[in-house]
Amino acid sequence: MIAKSIQDMLAEKENGFLIPGDKVASVQEDNPLTHAFLLLTKVRYSKIPVLDGQSHLLGLLTIPMITNKMIELDDISQQPLQSLIVKDVMQTEFDTVKDDANMDEVLHLLVDNPFVPVVDADNVFCGILTRREMMKAFNFVAHNIENKYDVTKKASKE
Repeated sequence: MIAKSIQDMLAEKENGFLIPGDKVASVQEDNPLTHAFLLLTKVRYSKIPVLDGQSHLLGLLTIPMITNKMIELDDISQQPLQSLIVKDVMQTEFDTVKDDANMDEVLHLLVDNPFVPVVDADNVFCGILTRREMMKAFNFVAHNIENKYDVTKKASKE
């Protein structure tokens, strides 16, 4: 459990944690793989959400997932991409949090993930919580906690 003083300070920055879904590059499950490849290359993200037509989160997609389909025994070919769509290669097992998730849950997931997708009760994509934004908030806490709270060294038990 996060200490109340730290939780309160993080709450001051909470509005900046969520990057809204309309600001996050994403692809549709039925987009051609060539389109997804170009988008991922252009935006330089390591991973992007895959949505359906109603903005439900279905998966995640990375460049390696696409390039694995391009690699042949002795060559690289774009030809396999012509007949595949995003849902043919996307990752379907991944961590998410609900839009009302607590900070503890989010922090545990961000240890192993650069971002965590946020969904509502109907699995509609709301946005992402990033490790980068969380680290900026912890940087704020680390530099300001003594300005807000009387922090004293706790006696050690010997």
